[in-house]
Amino acid sequence: MARKIVLILVLTCLCIGLAAADWNILNPIWNINARQDSLKNYCESWRINVELNNIREFDVVPQECVAHIKKYMTSSQYDADCQRAIEEVTLYLSRCCSLKGDGKDAWIFDVDDTLISTIPYFKKHGFGGEKMNSSSLEAWMEESKAPALDHTFKLFHDIKDRGMKIFLVSSRKETLRSPTVDNLINVGYHGWSRLFLRGFEDEYMHVEQYKSQVRKTLMDQGYRIWGIVGDQWSSLKGLPEAKRTFKLPNSIYYMS
Repeated sequence: MARKIVLILVLTCLCIGLAAADWNILNPIWNINARQDSLKNYCESWRINVELNNIREFDVVPQECVAHIKKYMTSSQYDADCQRAIEEVTLYLSRCCSLKGDGKDAWIFDVDDTLISTIPYFKKHGFGGEKMNSSSLEAWMEESKAPALDHTFKLFHDIKDRGMKIFLVSSRKETLRSPTVDNLINVGYHGWSRLFLRGFEDEYMHVEQYKSQVRKTLMDQGYRIWGIVGDQWSSLKGLPEAKRTFKLPNSIYYMS
């Protein structure tokens, strides 16, 4: 009798183990779903760690995660995440800044995937799964067809209306000045104080170094930089620092 009880207990534990394990050979459909969930978890973890700046210097999105990143970057969740970041900027602006009215209060915006979106380009070019082709991307930029990002569009005009000088600091080349200005104006941006683009002498600098140098130039001219909004860590890091920085999500590419 005791042997029967032990055997029943062993078989029961084995069945429970098989039912709970991802590798359950008795239920291959469930096993496939478990693998899909595991891949989804991996790709979402990869995306989050890009945003946390734990994953850096990547040339391409992992091939198995391209569909996941595309789904996120074109989803209502991406829009909600951007809007949440902008709400934090608005909250900060409501209590941060004692503007002196001397024309030296300033704010910095990045351009691509901060004010205007490159998603239409990447929809046709692998959505991060292909190594970035600068010539192809710049040819697309010359068409001046990037749409505005609605959440940042409203913030841009709010900050301008508060009396701050707005400086646009982009890693685009100086040769793209005309189509960049046309694109920004076409989608409704106007009234910025200066657009900084990379000249020939800047092209071999890391983006972080170049943008830090621009901030130093502005601060040396007496500007108080109350904040920066950008989609890349290289737009926010480095010395001298702004008083606050706000990052928008972007898991398609990494610029250092």
